[in-house]
Amino acid sequence: MIKSLFLGAVSFGTALAVAAPVLAGEEVKSDDSHAVFAMTNDADANEVIAFERTRSGTLTEPAHYRTGGRGSGGTVDPIASQGALTLSKSRSWLFAVNAGSGTLSLFRVRGSRLELTDRVPTQGSEPNAVAEHGGLVYVLNAAGSSSVVGFRLEGGRLTRIEDSLRFLSGNDSNAASLAFSPDGHFLLVTERATNLIDVFKVSPDGLLSQINQNKSAGPGVFSVTFAPNGTAITSETGTGAPDSSATSSYSVNPDGTLNPISRSVPTLGGANCWDVVTPGGRFVYASNSGSSSISGFAVGSNGALTALPGTVVGHNPSGATNLEIVVSADGKFLYSLNGGNGTIGMFAIDPTHGTLTNLGTVGGLPSASGLEGLAAN
Repeated sequence: MIKSLFLGAVSFGTALAVAAPVLAGEEVKSDDSHAVFAMTNDADANEVIAFERTRSGTLTEPAHYRTGGRGSGGTVDPIASQGALTLSKSRSWLFAVNAGSGTLSLFRVRGSRLELTDRVPTQGSEPNAVAEHGGLVYVLNAAGSSSVVGFRLEGGRLTRIEDSLRFLSGNDSNAASLAFSPDGHFLLVTERATNLIDVFKVSPDGLLSQINQNKSAGPGVFSVTFAPNGTAITSETGTGAPDSSATSSYSVNPDGTLNPISRSVPTLGGANCWDVVTPGGRFVYASNSGSSSISGFAVGSNGALTALPGTVVGHNPSGATNLEIVVSADGKFLYSLNGGNGTIGMFAIDPTHGTLTNLGTVGGLPSASGLEGLAAN
């Protein structure tokens, strides 16, 4: 049965379908503390779809929550970003950008249940990503005069920080992601049009320094994320040649410059736009949307990346076009948002070797209709 919730019921219409069969004796009870959230990015009424996670890692019981804003619509990967849907570090709050209406929505999280508590304008055009650290929230406005702007999260409300607006290198920079360093001292932003990684120092009052621009180690920088040890990791779509995608890692200097550690380690896949690091920082996975595959790397104590045996460790069905990927808070499972066929790919993570076991896909999402954003607690 499909549940539909949004301050009342909302029907989604398409039945849930799990491609992987449930084996006899398999534990299928839901784990109330864990869920996966996907965003429709619908141009008329943006929604977050919350799935309960079973103890075996499969997803069930989707419920629908309207953000109160509008998405951009489109087909596959229309706002081209990582972090359109983001959980707070405490996993108690979920942020959802509304690219079509220029707003940010805030939900209180209780397992797989959501409660909309606030919605605020982002002071820019087409917000496409959001990051949070210790109640400090910054939103990326991708279009027009590309910028980031800050908010404080208090008591289920978002309050804009005065004078927090900072512009990027220029208009229409095609900025795609932003991320706080683990200590909260830096905010990094990626610009696809310029192949730049922007670094801002974060002051105690939440304001940002002036921009410090760094050239990407390889072509096609898209997303940025951090390992717990402070290593910044970026995805690179590559030169456009088949399977030219890569992943790079950096250390962040006190002055906001970046030192490359591993330069453009090949993913052996196409169009790597999204990377995710496991909670313990041992592995990083790359989503190759052009080849419907997932690559894996070990992260060294110095931030160096080493490809796992075979490099490609997971496959989605052909034409899935896996976009953003996330790892559950307990580090046991990886999920991919498959924008091409309207599914979520489900994988179990081997904690020792980093290999992935394919658990199938869960359906019920609109295919090729603008899906964007994935989060897991």
